[in-house]
Amino acid sequence: MTRVAIVGAGQAGLSVSHHLTRLGVEHVLLEAATPAHEWADNRWDNFTLVTPNWHCRLPGHVYEGPDPDGFMTRDEVVAWLDDYVRSFDPPVRTHTRVVEARERDGGGFVLDLETPDGPDTLEADDVVVATGGYHRPIEPAFARAIDPSVTQLHSQQYRNADQLPEGGVLVVGTGQSGAQIAEDLHLEGRQVHLALGDAPRVARFHRGRDCMTWLADMGLYDTAVAQYPGGLAAREKTNHYVTGRDGGRDIDLRAFALDGMRLYGKLTDAQGTDLTFAPTLTRSLDAADAVYTSIRRDIDRFIEREGIDAPPEPDYVPPWAPDADPTSLDLAAEGITSVVWAIGYRPDYRWLRVGVFDGTGRPTHTRGVTAVPGLFFVGLPWMHTWGSGRFLGVAADAEHVAQCIVGARRSVPAEA
Repeated sequence: MTRVAIVGAGQAGLSVSHHLTRLGVEHVLLEAATPAHEWADNRWDNFTLVTPNWHCRLPGHVYEGPDPDGFMTRDEVVAWLDDYVRSFDPPVRTHTRVVEARERDGGGFVLDLETPDGPDTLEADDVVVATGGYHRPIEPAFARAIDPSVTQLHSQQYRNADQLPEGGVLVVGTGQSGAQIAEDLHLEGRQVHLALGDAPRVARFHRGRDCMTWLADMGLYDTAVAQYPGGLAAREKTNHYVTGRDGGRDIDLRAFALDGMRLYGKLTDAQGTDLTFAPTLTRSLDAADAVYTSIRRDIDRFIEREGIDAPPEPDYVPPWAPDADPTSLDLAAEGITSVVWAIGYRPDYRWLRVGVFDGTGRPTHTRGVTAVPGLFFVGLPWMHTWGSGRFLGVAADAEHVAQCIVGARRSVPAEA
């Protein structure tokens, strides 16, 4: 029997553990692999953060390196998190997978575990689910209809250009992973074909500072999701594409097109080597640029309102536009030998046999607190604010959940 079981020892689970340790609450972290392994195992070789290093601030562990406005590489993030684990020695059971968790008669939970020594069972008063919101990579059903000679992999599996066979590469999706992987392949000299989705983009720098630093000063990362236009629907938004590579820069797909990258609209179907696209390329480029410009204008208004001395910058001028929206592509004719799917993930909580999920399989909660006594979530994208799924905001959410755990226990009558 344990007081609190935290499922997942990534940055969210570790943050809750740090707070519970400080509060003197007995707990255990159950980790299917090793602490924060996702950063080492599921990021490509040239990965960098897209948020400035100063955003990296977990409970009791703030980035103190030489480049607060820079962007840590994958290996630097892994080292920084390893230092965090060593700093307070959390009670982690590694290589311990939760196969099923269910409510226990009379309160609390029963967790069935798969461990290196075989099956095991753990009982806990409270459970904190800290497994994030990105579990099952998405691939469209028609992926199975693509000619088997074409190599297919998800962005989660991508490591570098040498991993793929010689020839052109089609990247599908322009969220943060898709846009950056397309850039990585392009810089490696591959002929890249990129199918755009609806992701917006953001400028890396504006008027002398990183845009994400401006947005933090403006309070956007601390604003509760319910206060955003559309309310909780903000949780469905795709993050803006930008890169921290080589000190940080914009990702301008129009500039890539000028440099030889081939752009398409949304991929809708495939059969053999013949692919079909919706005529949405122009619209997608224009919509991404509109968001890019809108964010710059919001920063301009903030600068004027606060009386900040920051030199103005010229408006963005698109360097390229498609003559027409392409609607078809023959992989064989274009020498394309591989496809990288970067169209996101679905949540997968099938192991959690507790009725707290909506029709899409996502947990229903208020800042991580569910309607089931003793069940909490942390580390979800947009869990409470835009910063919730990032290093910048997870500490506050973890503290809130830890305080709720302690507060709920204190509120129980002594004789109960």
